[in-house]
Amino acid sequence: MRLQSIALFLTLLLAPIGMTAPAQTPGVTLTPAIVEVGSPELIRVRVPLGATLNDATVDGEWLDGAGLNQKLQFFRGRDGQAWYALAGVDVKAAAGPSTLRITIHTATGAAPAGDPPSAGDQLIDLSRTVQILPAQYRTSALTVAPNFVEPGPDELPRIKAEVELKTKLFATSAAQPLWSGDFRAPVHAPPTDSFGTRRTFNGELASVHEGMDFRAATGTPVRAGNSGVVVLAQPLYYEGNCVVIDHGLGLFTISMHLSRIDVHEGDRVIAGQRIGLSGATGRVTGPHLHWAVRWQNAYLDPAKLLRMDLSTAR
Repeated sequence: MRLQSIALFLTLLLAPIGMTAPAQTPGVTLTPAIVEVGSPELIRVRVPLGATLNDATVDGEWLDGAGLNQKLQFFRGRDGQAWYALAGVDVKAAAGPSTLRITIHTATGAAPAGDPPSAGDQLIDLSRTVQILPAQYRTSALTVAPNFVEPGPDELPRIKAEVELKTKLFATSAAQPLWSGDFRAPVHAPPTDSFGTRRTFNGELASVHEGMDFRAATGTPVRAGNSGVVVLAQPLYYEGNCVVIDHGLGLFTISMHLSRIDVHEGDRVIAGQRIGLSGATGRVTGPHLHWAVRWQNAYLDPAKLLRMDLSTAR
């Protein structure tokens, strides 16, 4: 890359995230530009001048103020002009500055495995500070069966085994994005603004609500929000009848409290395919669908994901 191109590139790094860069200059864009706690983010890295998607690669990680390091996995965009990563900030993350580290590796020729980069190779550092803003979430009080607040000794082994199962499940994801286009709501039912709510059960603070609830009557068809692979389809203690879909690169959607499961583990599903019927199984106060979006260890706001335009990415 010529020196003048590098100078132009460094100038772009000082521009605000929301600034529109010239069409043929490299840069990084976050959508939405205002990053909040619980927000999903589409990260776009533009192809450097003189390079193509075929002769460059992108590495990245997101380090928040609390030291949580999330690996970014980039894929080639449908537009042929950039790499993309679908990432986000956990609902329980601390507001404040975070570090977004992104490096572009360009090469004049591929070096044999284990050999050092050639003189023509370029490493372009796009690291920047991203301010994470707080989000305003409600509090709510719910009453459930006592065994869902203080499980008895007979339930504890099952709960422990399910925690281990979910930990193992979320540790593995497809090495490429399995989703395509925009995500869609899993049911035709009114949603609530329950994501992020601090919940007390029977008077005790128990959790932060990590999903989105839909007021779906028992028997309402529940559909896949996008294409992927079913990695869990079974009843769990708190979640009730539960279906987890792996959309690749650490992104999962989770449908809970189903009255019936219509898919099996290992099934490939497409957007809009029925995966079960809504219900009131597990820890609930009545029939509804709890739908969660998880990226790596972070739970993201499903409502914001549903509003994102992902058509240019994949």
